[in-house]
Amino acid sequence: MINEFLAKGLPDVEEAVRKAAAVEIMPRFRQLADHEVDEKSGPHDLVTVADRKAEEHLTASLTRLLPGSAVVGEEAVHADPTVYGALRGDAPVWIVDPVDGTRQFVAGDAGFCTLVALAHRGEILASWTFAPALEELATAVRGEGAYVNGERILCGSPEAGAELRVAIAHPLYTSDEHKRVLGRLDVPGVAARPCGSAGLEYLKVARGEMDGLAFTWPSAWDHAAGLLLVTEAGGAHSTVDGVPFRVDLDNALPFAVGRDEATTVRIRDLLRGQ
Repeated sequence: MINEFLAKGLPDVEEAVRKAAAVEIMPRFRQLADHEVDEKSGPHDLVTVADRKAEEHLTASLTRLLPGSAVVGEEAVHADPTVYGALRGDAPVWIVDPVDGTRQFVAGDAGFCTLVALAHRGEILASWTFAPALEELATAVRGEGAYVNGERILCGSPEAGAELRVAIAHPLYTSDEHKRVLGRLDVPGVAARPCGSAGLEYLKVARGEMDGLAFTWPSAWDHAAGLLLVTEAGGAHSTVDGVPFRVDLDNALPFAVGRDEATTVRIRDLLRGQ
């Protein structure tokens, strides 16, 4: 069933992602009323009516396209944490972040995107990263490469001796312990900055515009689409335990992403204090 869907159904997923953004997200961009923005865990953890409506739209359309599939969406998990367990089940799972970069969306900044990935038994099979305000759609299918607006992209490798450009978990969302660990990247030869939308940071690595990433939180909806995109563009990722990040397991954190294996290992080893 999955192989048949991957062979025939991907254009329908792209249409569903684009329609959710067109109907539920973009009409509200720079048009949000105060009552349409709420806090979840705190003042920096925002949710809007666009997040909720877009996830509802995608949940309905994606499960219709692939009967028997489940959805693990950011807002659904916030309402019922047990939903996350579907990632460890046998059914195909759509992993959805309806508005990745809600803080930017609320501020009227174009740096947000919709993230959708299809996974089965922990393996990410396909992904869509759609930045509607930037008119960019990045896609990846396992074993078939990474693309932006239909054109193949590759991570490449950093220039020998060049300073590594690394986006790290934003300090607004990190514990004191994580800040201490991420501080190990404050060394000569590494230029670290706080990340924006995780999905768009992954895209920058896949394009070779950033050299690496270091994240301290495991939420599958933030990482699934980008991890496949970077991998299919030639990049790599590793937890501090030295194994790839998986959406269906408890991962050792933080984890590193890089344009190539050597860059990933360098970031990971710095995070380890080596």
